[in-house]
Amino acid sequence: MSVDYLNLSSSSDVNGFFGKLFYRLFEIFPAFLSWLTLGMAVIFSWLAPFWVAIFIIIFDLYWLLRVIYLALHQVSSYRKMKVNGAIDWFCKLKKEKADDWQGIYHLIVLPFVNEEETVLRSTLREIDRSFYPKDKFILVFALEEKSGQKARNAVTNIINEYRDKFFAMTQTVHPANIAGELAGKGSNVEWSVRHLEKNFIPGLGIDKGKIIVSLFDIDTKPYPQYFACLTWNYLDAKNRQYMSFQPIPVYNNNIWEAPAVSRIVATSSTFWQMMQMERPELLVTFSSHSMSLSTLLEVGYPYNNVSDDSRIFWRAYFKYGGRYSVVPLYYPVSMDAVIAPTIWRTMFNQYKQQRRWSWGVENVPYVAFNLFFNPASKNIPLRTKFFHVVTMLEGFWSWATGSILTFCLGWLPLLLGGSRFNGTLLSYNLPLLTSQIMTMAMSGMIVSAVINVLLLPPRPAGYSKWRNLSMVLQWVLLPVILVIFGSLPALESQTRLMIKKPLGFWVTEKSQKK
Repeated sequence: MSVDYLNLSSSSDVNGFFGKLFYRLFEIFPAFLSWLTLGMAVIFSWLAPFWVAIFIIIFDLYWLLRVIYLALHQVSSYRKMKVNGAIDWFCKLKKEKADDWQGIYHLIVLPFVNEEETVLRSTLREIDRSFYPKDKFILVFALEEKSGQKARNAVTNIINEYRDKFFAMTQTVHPANIAGELAGKGSNVEWSVRHLEKNFIPGLGIDKGKIIVSLFDIDTKPYPQYFACLTWNYLDAKNRQYMSFQPIPVYNNNIWEAPAVSRIVATSSTFWQMMQMERPELLVTFSSHSMSLSTLLEVGYPYNNVSDDSRIFWRAYFKYGGRYSVVPLYYPVSMDAVIAPTIWRTMFNQYKQQRRWSWGVENVPYVAFNLFFNPASKNIPLRTKFFHVVTMLEGFWSWATGSILTFCLGWLPLLLGGSRFNGTLLSYNLPLLTSQIMTMAMSGMIVSAVINVLLLPPRPAGYSKWRNLSMVLQWVLLPVILVIFGSLPALESQTRLMIKKPLGFWVTEKSQKK
């Protein structure tokens, strides 16, 4: 019985003892590595405090170098974003791609469940303000069967209102409880695109090879020149059928309304994506992104896992034998920070969002298995295979343990080491050394704080200048937030993968002022 490599979702889908064992080991290994690290830090702080103290110093130095390295990438990415933001991309497109651009159409898929109508309208307004011909846009609201009549009425009203402004608008309704699907964005998008291919696009008279599909979250607001920038980069790419195109997600839609916790987590996510764009060998698709419709139809959108936005990259990567990459656009789209009616519900929702994002750890066994078992990967160099596996493991290990080791466990040798260790010179100097290293590492936080201020939209009426100050002072909360909304949800996700308690798809609550 053959293995459906692209649609694997767990070790249960693998045939054969050795293949199943391999997949299962990589489901276990991320959590095992993280818990082993934290457990050994505690145990050896008692049994061998001297060596743990040395390890902590070395780890803090590693953390410092990592912070400096990433801060440099962050600054470089920001500068490129500013340069790209100043370009008149539509003028550049008409001048440099005059023979090609008018044949390109944009299919924008907006998965939708029960979000407020104000969220839909604000997204449509920004698309309507794009510096790009509206007769090149095909907008699709991808509803769920469970969305309810209120949601359908809202979409119908918006389509009737905007229909004449765009080339085409429609809605799809994804049926519930389809066998083999995981309810969520991925299965909705896959069903919607297949439905459009059969029942809608043929009637438009457009070559599928001339359509770029943008898979947007419902709160995604493209900046005015986004589609012109995307089209230029798409046409400029020689192997565009083997590429996705990734903007920078900036969580600025409601940033002034959001509490400090949401602001820091949202901004940190933006900064991480900016850093990843400077490392194209590590860049995978995230949240809102774009690709050729022909490629999407050939590869198929993930319908049976939570981390669909990154899994679509890996599906394409293995579909084409490693000949797939992501083009960083260095151009932003704006999205929502997490907000709920109360601060406690906001914090709860923020944790659940981070847990869903960290559930991307499910890609570790998927990628490892496909690299070493999928016949389509036979031409991928061995060093590249090991690079992907090691890089993914290190990334999720750092996510789960880095902030805990840095901010919480440095004092353990002093607490558990006993009188023999506490009487040594190292015990006296350990707090001093670690505090000095962490103080130097604060340079990265200063860089983030400055770029955060530079990225802020104008302060809305009703907020005093003190709100600007809070946007800077909020970064003193970073160590605590990295532990609670970084390490803890990552540890939970890895543990769930290890004990086979998978997450379902959770839709982040959207809330915007009218």
